[in-house]
Amino acid sequence: MGMNVTAYARHRGVSHVAVLKALNAGRIAREADGTIDPDKADAAWSSNTNQAQRRTNVRQRAEPAAETPAINSGPSFAQSRAIKEAYNARLAKLAYEEKSGRLVSIDAVKIAWFGTLRVLRDRTLNLPDRMAPLLASETDPKNVRELLDDELRQILDDAADNIANLNAPSE
Repeated sequence: MGMNVTAYARHRGVSHVAVLKALNAGRIAREADGTIDPDKADAAWSSNTNQAQRRTNVRQRAEPAAETPAINSGPSFAQSRAIKEAYNARLAKLAYEEKSGRLVSIDAVKIAWFGTLRVLRDRTLNLPDRMAPLLASETDPKNVRELLDDELRQILDDAADNIANLNAPSE
């Protein structure tokens, strides 16, 4: 049996304005005939109302309502609030880690690595042009190997130093 807005407000122990606000906000719904089913509305009111804003003088039903289908299939207000707070906590943690230097932008990492690898590639590809005159004058294979070995080690050491500077925290 459905109730009108005033009767449901009396049943719920709230003003008819509170019931109208709940209807307009979609926290409770009218039946097809325009009345309010008190059992469905009570269940929807409980699950869709912010418990922090709930007034203490709201009269609760003496017995819990029989299992009625929820009006909306989405999460309750409390569940939505918990989800929102969890995301806010994650965002705050990310902001803290970024400001403390434990978290860096992926774009900054990509740019730094691109620069490091480009220098490594360029220096390696320029090796023949730099070493050709020195190697052309050498007749001893052992000296040729040592010259090449020294030059390659220098290139790789410079790259390692550059990579170590990428990992060092910036002040």
